[in-house]
Amino acid sequence: MKNNELNQRRLQATPRGIGVMCGFYAEKAENATLWDTDGNEVTDFAAGIAVLNTGHRHPKVVAAVEKQLRAFTHTAYQIVPYESYVSLAERINARVPVNGPAKTAFFTTGAEAVENAVKIARFYTKRPGLITFGGGFHGRTFMTMALTGKVAPYKIGFGPFPGSVFHGQYPNPLHGVSTADALKSLERIFKADIAPDQVAAIILEPVQGEGGFNVAPADFMQGLRKICDTHGILLIADEVQTGFARTGKLFAMEHYDVKPDLMTMAKSLAGGMPLSAVAGRAEVMDAPAPGGLGGTYAGNPLAIAAAHAVLDVIDEEKLCARSAELGHHLVEVLNNAKADCPYIADVRAQGSMVAVEFNDPHSGEPSPEFTKQFQDKALQQGLLLLSCGVYGNVIRFLYPLTIPEAQFRKALDIIRHSLSR
Repeated sequence: MKNNELNQRRLQATPRGIGVMCGFYAEKAENATLWDTDGNEVTDFAAGIAVLNTGHRHPKVVAAVEKQLRAFTHTAYQIVPYESYVSLAERINARVPVNGPAKTAFFTTGAEAVENAVKIARFYTKRPGLITFGGGFHGRTFMTMALTGKVAPYKIGFGPFPGSVFHGQYPNPLHGVSTADALKSLERIFKADIAPDQVAAIILEPVQGEGGFNVAPADFMQGLRKICDTHGILLIADEVQTGFARTGKLFAMEHYDVKPDLMTMAKSLAGGMPLSAVAGRAEVMDAPAPGGLGGTYAGNPLAIAAAHAVLDVIDEEKLCARSAELGHHLVEVLNNAKADCPYIADVRAQGSMVAVEFNDPHSGEPSPEFTKQFQDKALQQGLLLLSCGVYGNVIRFLYPLTIPEAQFRKALDIIRHSLSR
């Protein structure tokens, strides 16, 4: 069935609130390549929104899921447990950058992980308040919408949202927000909105995803840790998009000399299977009573098997190092393109979490129009790119870290051509 016919069926069968970016439909995929129902081939630099760091259908992930499928597909871990859940928790506990012993609980989606991190933080501290940041994205459920610092399209028409959530400024030099400004915004919250001894947690993305791949400066992270330690507040790192080798480390927090109390993860954890997790200091994770955490599908055995394979692939194929290498080459291309593309306002990167921001060279204002033109030109040449940013003027590059070298080089040529006059 062709793309046009499928698109008409989609419009009749599914609600408009489920926005769809592409006008073509996937038929098969392998590593960094998609084929649509019309037989067209596309290089995938979207990776299911950062879900496929190990690529489409990595053989080890496929084999692990097939093996588990022959054993059992579901028992509900909190009814009948299984060893693979425990051993995956052990593997993550050994690698999360938190102080002291760690524990991990598994869930299904990134938003579900964030919701449970909030539950754990509130139970442990016996406090209601949460501080997060403008431009951040934490999910589409009601609590995570309240945390999310981007209105359109995520929050319009869905309020009111849960209370005791306050937004500080996230450092962004291009937009005139320094680390000092961002830390002062928290002090204003403590003066005007909520006392610090009523705040359970400060939650942030070490690199903002939907907000435009804004990288938290080291001194900002140090300042947050100091505030948290002073006031007995937990620091939660939302690593749903940054995790599993995307930034050149297994977790983005490994780039900093401070440690969070809790971490959320999802997306590339299970190579395309739905799995998320909350990990953190054991004493914090142990706060809720038995039955306070869980979910029918939480830690599904097929997804758990996939996650074991993902961790194996990251180590065996040295994807952290490859992430840093690929990101370096892409940043070089984008920086060199500035000479031919005056719309480029900023290039930001941590490993292979790379973004380019476009502003109108005359007014200095964000240019979502040029961003869309660049995205469309790339797609016409067979390269799928994703936009992001509060103003929709940022392109983020989320290629699988397993992409073949020749295919990556060809994609870089497409990017060069699409940015040239």
